[in-house]
Amino acid sequence: MAPPPEAYHFSPTPHVPNSVLPVLIYRNVLPANPTAASTRDALEKNFWLQGGVFKTYRAHHFHSVTHECYAIFKGSSRLLLGRGPLDDPHNGGIEVDVSMGDIIVLPAGVSHCSVDSDGEYEYLGLYPKGSPHWDNNFCKADATETAEKGRNARNVPIPEYDPIYGKDGPLVEIWKNAATAATAAA
Repeated sequence: MAPPPEAYHFSPTPHVPNSVLPVLIYRNVLPANPTAASTRDALEKNFWLQGGVFKTYRAHHFHSVTHECYAIFKGSSRLLLGRGPLDDPHNGGIEVDVSMGDIIVLPAGVSHCSVDSDGEYEYLGLYPKGSPHWDNNFCKADATETAEKGRNARNVPIPEYDPIYGKDGPLVEIWKNAATAATAAA
């Protein structure tokens, strides 16, 4: 049995809606010596579809219409999660390191950016099948627009498949439990 993914929870900030669903990081789960093609083959069978091959992206951003998976097939990066450039740097957000073989799944609404990269960092961006094309929100909107984007993000459905482990993978259960707990607490 594979170890459960790391889970990170983020509260909303004035400029980032974040999500009640946790960010999930799966360590060293891609095939040995991953390439863009082998990574795509490993994840697309689980109905997470390639949106592009990307390198270091330093702009703070979130997507309000889709969840996103970064599948790292080259190098490493330090990512800042859960906080935008206008937010208090001492309040919220964390930095995490990801490297070749890892995947990170970002719920709609959670901000992310690379703060440092090494080894010709590259990753595949994948999105649940049927998702609309992602939107980029740069974490600089006022409270009204941020709240509207947060409502959009909360309405993005939980995928039926985990990007690595498929139908019976941990993402679905972890995210459904988080959504249920948030509803019960409201």
